[in-house]
Amino acid sequence: MVSKTDDIPASVPNGNPVDLAREGEIANSKDTSKTALKDPCACGHRGDTVVMNGVAGHDQAEEADSKQDGSADAEDANEQEVIVIQDTGFTVKIQAPGAEPFDLQVSPQEMVQEIHQVLMDREDTCHRTCFSLQLDGNVLDNFAELKSIEGLQEGSLLKVVEEPYTVREARIHVRHIRDLLKSLDPSDAYNGVDCNSLSFLSVFTDGDLGDTGKRKKKGNELEQIDCTPPEHILPGSKEHPLVPLQPQNKDWKPMQCLKVLTMSGWNPPPGNRKMHGDLMYLYIVTVEDRHVSITASTRGFYLNQSTTYTFNPKPANPSFLSHSLVELLSQISAAFKKNFTAQQKKRVQRHPFERIATPFQVYSWTAPQSDHAMDCVRAEDAYTSRLGYEEHIPGQTRDWNEELQTTRELSRKNLPERLLRERAIFKVHSDFAAAATRGAMAVIDGNVMAINPGEETRMQMFIWNNIFFSLGFDVRDHYRELGGDAAAHAAPTNDLNGVRAYSAVDVEGLYTLGTVVVDYRGYRVTAQSIIPGILEREQEQSVIYGSIDFGKTVASHPKYLELLEKTSRPLKVQHHAVLNEKDTAVELCSSVECKGIIGNDGRHYILDLLRTFPPDLNFLPVEGEELAPESQKLGFPRQHRHRLACLRQELIEAFVEHRYLLFMKMAALQLMQQKANKDKTAALHDTSTADAESESKPQALEASEKVPDGTPTSPTSSESTLTLDDAEAMTVSESSAPENQEAPADLKSAVPTANTSGTHEPSAAERQNGGCDSPLEDPKSREVVLNACKAVGSISNTSFDIRFNPDIFSPGVRFPDDSTDDIQKQKQLLKDAAAFLVSCQIPSFVKDCLDHSSLPMDGATMTEALHQRGINVRYLGTVLEFVENMPAKAQIEHIYRIGISELITRCAKHIFKTYLQGVELTALSAAVSHFLNCLLSSFPDAVAHLPADELVSRRKSRKRRNRVPGGGDNTTWASLTPSELWKNINSEAQSYYHFSLQCESVDQAVEKYGLQKITLLREISLKTGVQILIKEYNFDSRHKPAFTEEDILNIFPVVKHVNPKASDAFHFFQSGQAKVQQGFLKEGCELINEALNLFNNVYGAMHVEICACLRLLARLNYIMGDHPEALSNQQKAVLMSERVLGIEHPNTIQEYMHLALYCFANGHLSTALKLLYRARYLMLVVCGEDHPEMALLDSNIGLVLHGVMEYDLSLRFLENALAINSKYHGPRSLKVALSHHLVARVYESKAEFRSALQHEKEGYTIYKNQVGEAHEKTKESSEYLKYLTQQAVALQRTMNEIYKNGSNASIMPLKFTAPSMASVLEQLNIINGIIFIPLR
Repeated sequence: MVSKTDDIPASVPNGNPVDLAREGEIANSKDTSKTALKDPCACGHRGDTVVMNGVAGHDQAEEADSKQDGSADAEDANEQEVIVIQDTGFTVKIQAPGAEPFDLQVSPQEMVQEIHQVLMDREDTCHRTCFSLQLDGNVLDNFAELKSIEGLQEGSLLKVVEEPYTVREARIHVRHIRDLLKSLDPSDAYNGVDCNSLSFLSVFTDGDLGDTGKRKKKGNELEQIDCTPPEHILPGSKEHPLVPLQPQNKDWKPMQCLKVLTMSGWNPPPGNRKMHGDLMYLYIVTVEDRHVSITASTRGFYLNQSTTYTFNPKPANPSFLSHSLVELLSQISAAFKKNFTAQQKKRVQRHPFERIATPFQVYSWTAPQSDHAMDCVRAEDAYTSRLGYEEHIPGQTRDWNEELQTTRELSRKNLPERLLRERAIFKVHSDFAAAATRGAMAVIDGNVMAINPGEETRMQMFIWNNIFFSLGFDVRDHYRELGGDAAAHAAPTNDLNGVRAYSAVDVEGLYTLGTVVVDYRGYRVTAQSIIPGILEREQEQSVIYGSIDFGKTVASHPKYLELLEKTSRPLKVQHHAVLNEKDTAVELCSSVECKGIIGNDGRHYILDLLRTFPPDLNFLPVEGEELAPESQKLGFPRQHRHRLACLRQELIEAFVEHRYLLFMKMAALQLMQQKANKDKTAALHDTSTADAESESKPQALEASEKVPDGTPTSPTSSESTLTLDDAEAMTVSESSAPENQEAPADLKSAVPTANTSGTHEPSAAERQNGGCDSPLEDPKSREVVLNACKAVGSISNTSFDIRFNPDIFSPGVRFPDDSTDDIQKQKQLLKDAAAFLVSCQIPSFVKDCLDHSSLPMDGATMTEALHQRGINVRYLGTVLEFVENMPAKAQIEHIYRIGISELITRCAKHIFKTYLQGVELTALSAAVSHFLNCLLSSFPDAVAHLPADELVSRRKSRKRRNRVPGGGDNTTWASLTPSELWKNINSEAQSYYHFSLQCESVDQAVEKYGLQKITLLREISLKTGVQILIKEYNFDSRHKPAFTEEDILNIFPVVKHVNPKASDAFHFFQSGQAKVQQGFLKEGCELINEALNLFNNVYGAMHVEICACLRLLARLNYIMGDHPEALSNQQKAVLMSERVLGIEHPNTIQEYMHLALYCFANGHLSTALKLLYRARYLMLVVCGEDHPEMALLDSNIGLVLHGVMEYDLSLRFLENALAINSKYHGPRSLKVALSHHLVARVYESKAEFRSALQHEKEGYTIYKNQVGEAHEKTKESSEYLKYLTQQAVALQRTMNEIYKNGSNASIMPLKFTAPSMASVLEQLNIINGIIFIPLR
């Protein structure tokens, strides 16, 4: 805990520990803040986006009381929060039957159940599931917290007592044993079930890290290290094999414990046997080939006398009655005993992160050929899962809606409550996403009965496991005017974005539906939780707010207006009126499509949020409307597939922030002009007002997490949080700060009110002023604000407040006559926002790529980078054209290449979607392999293999009406040819992205744009969910196609869902980052550790954000000199990144590089090399060699090889890094100078002084030109040049001596030194951007 007194904001009386969560919320500026601000929400789009309009984040008036603004109860809560976090653990002794007692460290908040879990995982007690824990003979309640148990203290002895079985317990036991038997088997991860996913780190580290590493550490014995990389990893290698992507893990060679473990055909026990306590029967074949039948009874497991064909339930002799199945099997099979013990040893040695389930399923796009083994549990699941019963809730399906809404209603007054609430929300969401995915697959696979079976397939709707499923087709011409099926396909994702936004704002009393969008086998399925009572009513009578016919009839409701009003500021939605069918004005605070329904549970639900954000006019041509010249110049407006194209939330926020800076600038300029005309007395009076205000001023602005520096606060505040956001705003802000600082006093007096008067709750400034209007006494400053407001399009005349009307340009929506002016303003605002996207955001994205502050490596990271700046992917063509016309195009060639490959694979995905819809199930693998051949194989006439005739039914004539969605009988898919597919891709690129590709075949595309087929294969597989066999594919053969139907192993769903956030943890993380940036490493480290605890509290052990936390923590450990700790944290980060993001995700590649550095620092040289080689291989697959990040990777590899005296190899990598750096950073960059120096050092070690001198001179010239003669880098370089010259001269002398005197020359021994590890590490730190700063 970090309640250091110097960090306590002044308003808290000293000595009281400050509420840390609050401390993180004071937008990282402890000096200026006087009152703690409330926390902005952690929205789906990263919390560091600015939300202007004068309020922090998405705050609501309601929350003011719930988040204790009153200081008195805030202090109680503070004390309470700190106490809760500081609860310390204690140790208890545990005695299990037949085992030695052992100590277990527990914490008071844990439940008894968590001790159960630990025991079921421990090597010596893992085979027990049916037991109770007893303290002094009293059974402990499973769901009690340890602190509530009387008499439980340090050193208490807990006894494990075996309990009688029930059918449920016996099932759980068999399942658990099966899980233990399969614990090392990766097939669940390949099949994408039960949140298992792959991790390969242990293959490369060989147990070389952390505690297990002590006995194997080889130290610096160089001769043991084999440094030669495989051929395909060397720079310039042309082949990119696929097989090394999944190296063989020797632990996975399964040791067979049993041949068969399955439910017996004699289940369930007949009545008379039930009365003898029989629960169920198992059939087992041991490794020794002994067939046995086992009874599970209330007392345990024993052998009975049944065989396959005769039922004889009497106990065998001996019956080996055992409470645990493992004990029984160990007695009858020696092989089982030996292998099971060995397997459990291995299981517990694995890193926990290799086996913990991830919160959301991650699918692998490649898998090896695996044998399908008999598995009783999987078989049982397949029978029961269509009912959708969830195992752990006895006897009923889960009421998803109730669970989702109840968790939202949990109290959130203080930190422990908020943690509990966020944890519950996250857990239910991840369960719901998993259930919805299973259901959507069942719907498309035809395993669910429709609720309207009489209608044609496209129109059917389904209910499974209390989730409602609908297909993404335009049913009943609902979207006819908006683009038909294209609109119906886009609407679910728009709706999901709306749900994301509203649930991030988190208004009490306003409810959204659980929503998951699943793309599977060419169909888009929307899964939603069900509003209680909605199925019994007609839609017309239940909608009491909004419109069900796109604005012809509109209803409104005061309660909805009140609730939506609270979201209007954070979401920038303008309160407006529209006309209904009777021409009366109806008030709305959302788009007309947004419907309000009060469920039978009395909750106010909103649904159909597809137009939460305003339309994107660049893709919505409207007759009689002219766009801004910036848009027109680029050929907008363009016709789009549908009329639902809307702007992203990130864009809206960037635009508002941009306008806010304009507003501040204008006000400042006008005030300066006024100031020049003022007399002295007025000036004096003015500054006094300013002083009264100045204390509160910064807060009103710092309410948002990234402060625009157009305000008189310090220019560093926006960079201090490591924002990944809108860099364009930063550049504006840096340039605008100085000019505003010329007139701070006046600006302060005029603007805070402008800022605060629009808020719903009194902010600090208002409380001090006792109202809203006091500082605007001066009519002139009021006029200044009014002019500035008008100029930036604010909806208020006294304060900066920009909001959008989402109904503008919606067909069918009419507005009252008296709002014509307002509508004109809104139209102008939309045109400005559309122009802002193309004139500011796209150039700023390209600029970030140019200065390498944004480094996308593949399609997904590029999409993410575009989205962070609010650029939709439909602008990809525009972005590519912008890059193409850049003078410095060579320096962002990698962006162009990634963009082109993304464009091609997205076009292919669009075509693949409709292609798959016409394929019947029996031909699915043939169809997919045929499509991939047409897309990627050089074989010119790819012919499809139709399924063999003996399978095709003779009775095709009787067409059934009610077919499953995937039941197309046609074989048109088989007639696709490569040239036709590429023609379609070209036309799709033209019509959707307005980009002309001009490629007639895959080879032409590869040639023209420098693409790699393996990269294209990865991208298309990830986008479509296809899983292929891992083997070497010969794409370039002109004689046979690359893929056969046997190569297509599976097709997975692609799932989109809401990601609930851990807001408190996120604020800690941000304040930690800010502290680190200011140089307070220790405090930063403590805050980030605290964030890690809170993240774990909310998300469990595995999550992307925890991964970022661990990475930063490892880096801090490293900088502060704790190398072993850095290694341990980074190992966790790598494992987590592999498991949560994927084994070859760009993020994982980065984590591997960091881990290699810390391995090197800890003396694990061979491991460091293996990790770097792995990273290089992955990067070759993901984006190829030609990428700026490759230079860093190769410099790392070159340095380590130099350290182990592999000079020639080292040079290959370093010279490649030099070439890439020169290409991407320009020949005069400091990075290039450093590259030259590294190459020179290797040449020096090889005693090739001429080459060394040549490189060092290049470096010296760059330093001299860039940083001047006096800079330390230039001096170092010139010293090194002198040293090299001396060495060269000495060498020359020796050579001359030898020539002159022959063999009897007296030779001076020359100094050839291998570089010291310390010097190599120092260079590694420099290239990886790690600078050791003196600790403050």
